[in-house]
Amino acid sequence: METLIDWHKNNYEKQLFGRYIHSDSIQELLEALPSPFEVKQRGVSVEKRPIYSVKVGTGRIKILLWSQMHGNESTTTKALFDLFKAFQQGDKNSIFNTILSSCTLCVIPILNPDGAKAYTRANANQVDLNRDAQNKSQPESRLLWDIYSEFKPDFCFNLHGQRTIYGFESTGAPSILSFLAPSADESRGITLSRKRSMDVIAHMYKELTPYLPGNIGLYDDGFNINCTGDSFQADGVPTLLFEAGHYPSDYDREVTRQYMFLAIVAALDCISHSKTGVENVYYTIPVHQKCYCDILFINAVDGDVGIQYSEKLNINRIEFIPEFALKDETSSMFGHRVIDVSGFKIKKLLEEKLIGKPDVRHLELDKDVTITL
Repeated sequence: METLIDWHKNNYEKQLFGRYIHSDSIQELLEALPSPFEVKQRGVSVEKRPIYSVKVGTGRIKILLWSQMHGNESTTTKALFDLFKAFQQGDKNSIFNTILSSCTLCVIPILNPDGAKAYTRANANQVDLNRDAQNKSQPESRLLWDIYSEFKPDFCFNLHGQRTIYGFESTGAPSILSFLAPSADESRGITLSRKRSMDVIAHMYKELTPYLPGNIGLYDDGFNINCTGDSFQADGVPTLLFEAGHYPSDYDREVTRQYMFLAIVAALDCISHSKTGVENVYYTIPVHQKCYCDILFINAVDGDVGIQYSEKLNINRIEFIPEFALKDETSSMFGHRVIDVSGFKIKKLLEEKLIGKPDVRHLELDKDVTITL
């Protein structure tokens, strides 16, 4: 793991940075991928943007990976291109070549290119592709299922990004990475495919915990057959959900990107060596909760107040707009940034400054105290 961390610091794909990653961002990188990478356009989106797959590896274990099913969740796409660089630079004794000799990977870097371009969760028809697994009403959903049926994977990696609201109520730590072995049915039982998913997640957790102690969690495992991961799991194929979360002050998700790269490599290493029998560790991983806001004002005369950023595309960059944190989204409150405003009334001031005024970036408490939001 230390070797991988050192490698990534110096060799990550520097052409990709920040949150706004779309088809134009990766086109040149795809075209530059050398043999043995096999790049193919597999279809088009609602707005006729191309959707590509990248196949690499010669091993018997087939793994299907897809990113940006939600267009505004781009951290895992950056991690995938870091992985492509690692595969190109690996030597004959490296972990990367072991993976490629044991596995064949089929990667869809951006499944929802229209959502990626518009920086939206849904596709151009305002459909959440991760709730379209049964209806298959969208061309992107049908394409994923076509590739799945054709490739016949032994494992699926469903790569996503989560909001800054997740953390652990018991410790106050933020959730930087989270995983899930989706349920295969309403009973949430441990089917063979789910057990294999748990094994791999347990391995990732063991490898990454020394570097993210207390910051790795699980999503709730409630079953929804309309979700892609649940559908593939129900179909008998071990499926893993990866979620890239918020590292303190890392709103570009560049630190998280490194940890996601490490997680993907750890998972591939586990699979390539057929490591099994540790699903009991899976249940030691804590389930995270919606308990964080981006800014928490404490000790105000009129009580604590939370601010949550909304994300807005402005030309070619993402702006973070301060808004009130909603109580239905955060059951208890921790802040990625905590500001003590003892002696001040904060709620009314925030109402005056924020409501209907999305461009506010500075909050003047008095003539001597100004806070940048």
